[in-house]
Amino acid sequence: MSAAKSRKSQGFLEIIEGKHAGQYSGDEYGGSSGSDGSGLPLSHLGNFMFATGIECSNPTIDNGRTRRDLLEECGHYAHWREDLRLVKSLGLRVLRYGLPYHRVHVSEKRYDWSFADEVMAEIKRLGITPILDLLHFGVPDWIGDFQNPELPLHFARYAAAVAKRYPWVRFYTPVNEMYVTARLSAKEGVWNEQLRSDRAFVTATKHLVASSILACQAIVRQRPDAIIVQSESAEYTHEARVNPSPEVTLGNKLRFLALDLLYAHVPDADVYRYALEHGLTLKEYDWFMAGEPPGHQIMGNDYYGRNERILKPDGTFCQGEDVLGWYQITRSYYQRYKKPVMHTETNVFEAEDAPAWLWKQWMNVLRMRSDGVPVLGFTWYSLIDQVDWDVQLGQKLGHVNACGLYDLNRQPRPVAAAYKQLLEEFGRITVVPHGELFEITKRPATLKVEV
Repeated sequence: MSAAKSRKSQGFLEIIEGKHAGQYSGDEYGGSSGSDGSGLPLSHLGNFMFATGIECSNPTIDNGRTRRDLLEECGHYAHWREDLRLVKSLGLRVLRYGLPYHRVHVSEKRYDWSFADEVMAEIKRLGITPILDLLHFGVPDWIGDFQNPELPLHFARYAAAVAKRYPWVRFYTPVNEMYVTARLSAKEGVWNEQLRSDRAFVTATKHLVASSILACQAIVRQRPDAIIVQSESAEYTHEARVNPSPEVTLGNKLRFLALDLLYAHVPDADVYRYALEHGLTLKEYDWFMAGEPPGHQIMGNDYYGRNERILKPDGTFCQGEDVLGWYQITRSYYQRYKKPVMHTETNVFEAEDAPAWLWKQWMNVLRMRSDGVPVLGFTWYSLIDQVDWDVQLGQKLGHVNACGLYDLNRQPRPVAAAYKQLLEEFGRITVVPHGELFEITKRPATLKVEV
């Protein structure tokens, strides 16, 4: 048989493999020096951010007499070096980390950086990228609570001081879960001011949003390329009634109020009327609607199955997890604000259920990415078990919530192995498929498989 006839009997791929064996690495992915996105995360900015967090909630209860400092109650002050080592050992490169605002900002113009400096130096040494969480449900005693109209200015000074002291930090969450903070502090009476009124709720909301806006301005003055990861709770109440009640309908819309004011998005008419009736002035409204805060804004959503509830005809509630799920709820936020999104918190309280929940949430992320929505990161929250979140920190019972990657003795829970497996499979995917195209870089093109 002639050489020409022999070649014709072969397929083109057999000919390529025969002629170019070992010379076309990556062609199995469509060309170049391709990669399928597997392997533990790298530190490239264009890579998807896999993260965990250190639980740092610090509200007051008992009418201000008791401070719930979860950094202390979960042992982080004593074991912070080990906690950071655990982050690194899992292969994670991103950490949502909250400095203890109530301890650092000791008076209007005085700061205690002793603990913060040590931890931040170690985070930097380990090559961990922090998303600095500046206000997580509580303020220093000298500020009082979220009814204080001076809070935005005090907080902006604090944000500026942090950004100036740690100029290498680029990622910030100025105010964690503004809606939840206002609701539990001023509408449901669990924390801080422990009020139960619509006026108090609107007051807390506008003070929290103003705090976030002024903090963004302060941070960007120190770090013009700052990336702001807003973190808001993805909540929804399903009403199992033939005739939906105006209260539940309005309640499902109020979860947007804080972000509407932050992003200068005109609220729904009934929400606008509600806010004006309960203390938002026209002048304040115009101030919020003037424009978005500076900084590259990421719209983060936290999703716990227990945040999605069903209101039954008899007035009682049952859990409604995954009726909508993170995918559907966060998609509604994306369609509203058109911001890149991030899955900024999730967990379950039952350790044996956590691995399945992790994979379920990750499937939500992949589904969102397949729709073309830019999802920038995913977070299992938190690194270590938490305490008393089954009662929303409202009572100091010392009940351990087995929701961490590690328990309070720093021993791994099953979800730690599951997360490591997830990281090994997906850890090098880019923010969007073929995302390296949008980077100015001399690195070779990679990731030719859409994940």
